Amino acid sequence: MEKYVVPSEASQANPNSIPRPRWRRAAIEINGRIEPKYRRDLCGLLLQSYAEIGVFPHLYHADGVPCPTHRDRVMSFAGFDVEGSSTRHGVSALEFDKQGIYLASVTRSGCLMVHDFESLYCQSNVISPWFNEDETKHLLHISTRRQLDSVRWNPSNQDEVACTSMKSSEIFIYDIGYVSSKPVEVLRKKPSLTIHGADVYNGLSDVAFTSSGDSSCTPDLPVYDFPNDISVTFCSADWFYLPLHDVNRIFASDTYGSINIWDRRRGPFPSVELTTNSHNALNSIELNIENQIVYGAGNQGIIYMWDLRGGRSSAAFQSHKEAYHPPLASLKLSMMLEKIESLKAQSDIVPKDIHSIRLDPSCAYSLAFHLEDGWSGRLDVRSLEVTHIHCPPPAWLDGSLTSNLSYLRKPSWLSTNSIYVVGSSTHKGIHLLDFYPDTSSPCHVDFSEDMLMSSRQNGFVPLSADVAACAAHPCNGFVVAGTKQASLLVISQRKKVWQGEEDLKDSD
Repeated sequence: MEKYVVPSEASQANPNSIPRPRWRRAAIEINGRIEPKYRRDLCGLLLQSYAEIGVFPHLYHADGVPCPTHRDRVMSFAGFDVEGSSTRHGVSALEFDKQGIYLASVTRSGCLMVHDFESLYCQSNVISPWFNEDETKHLLHISTRRQLDSVRWNPSNQDEVACTSMKSSEIFIYDIGYVSSKPVEVLRKKPSLTIHGADVYNGLSDVAFTSSGDSSCTPDLPVYDFPNDISVTFCSADWFYLPLHDVNRIFASDTYGSINIWDRRRGPFPSVELTTNSHNALNSIELNIENQIVYGAGNQGIIYMWDLRGGRSSAAFQSHKEAYHPPLASLKLSMMLEKIESLKAQSDIVPKDIHSIRLDPSCAYSLAFHLEDGWSGRLDVRSLEVTHIHCPPPAWLDGSLTSNLSYLRKPSWLSTNSIYVVGSSTHKGIHLLDFYPDTSSPCHVDFSEDMLMSSRQNGFVPLSADVAACAAHPCNGFVVAGTKQASLLVISQRKKVWQGEEDLKDSD
């Protein structure tokens, strides 16, 4: 074939190359992946694109009559406050399952709901926000006739969902595969004896399942090298150990300052109790991805940590049936916030109750917290320092009504980009907080105004009702907010109908 090739004459001129800017989008298509910096730059556009696209009021029925939440909601709007109906019918917690197929929510009136999220999203296309929702598409609707305050999916069995109440010492586990209003299993906490010999039942504020774990895709977990600091308190004693990937274990925090651990194979009562050496209520608990560290937080603004790989306990408090273990360390959040000079100069920092704590799914060492006054922040669990803080203006500053303190606000993380979704304590809406773990985050304590970029700002999405709890879809970034009026709000990128050439002219 070489004899058919015509040799070309070498060019004597050496033309200068024309510099051209790199096509970033083309590079993404060629490389097949999005660079972290480019994804970070697009994060601001994502926050600005969120809007409320669907409203689902809790106007449901059970056995042909309005359910308790529906009834309390109507009574509240009508001005009849029957047994506190104006403060007890809202959504108290909600959570997606691991794959984002189902959404479970509970109300303070005692209703457990499981929605098919795809059906919920498709119905949000209806133009009128107050349409009659198709109740036949509900996967589960159970009236437990007791206040419900938390709900969690079992990551090892996605058919199981657990509920707890701050007015009950029981965990109710339901199987959505069974068409039954009765739980498949009930776990109970043993009553406590007072000095007068009376039994005291402590309510359960939060619940968590252990997961099977996948060490092949797990980021590096913290190995604690505690600083010598007065804000960190240690408990000294003997060591204890729990199997890390035992999927039969369930954790629940109570209103008396302890976390109980059940082994479902051993019966309905807890086998281990993690204590705080305090009787202040714990409002929220969290397990890390490897089930190695247990975090608990609640009243008086203290975060507790138990290390199940070798947490400390006292042999004096152990028995043959149940063991009591104090925390490895406790962190006084107010003392940690006082180290932030700019914050201390502007605010009077006092201990505040912690409503919720959650670990960032995209950053294993980021623990977000939310306080009763609406402040939110990020704790680096490796250095045990508060690196990010968001302090919205107080309600009295702009004339807003004081938030209802009977609700524990429960924020959520987006699955990527370290975005913390928080219901506003003073306005109808949610904050989208950039808690990215570097100084470019507008919430970082070392952030400088000179570094402010339009693509890196916090977002606020106005909504039609006051938000009590949020849940972020684990795959596509959609957000569902549960409100104090018991409705569910679907929040995503606003839908827009393609108009052809008119849209092209508008974009130009």
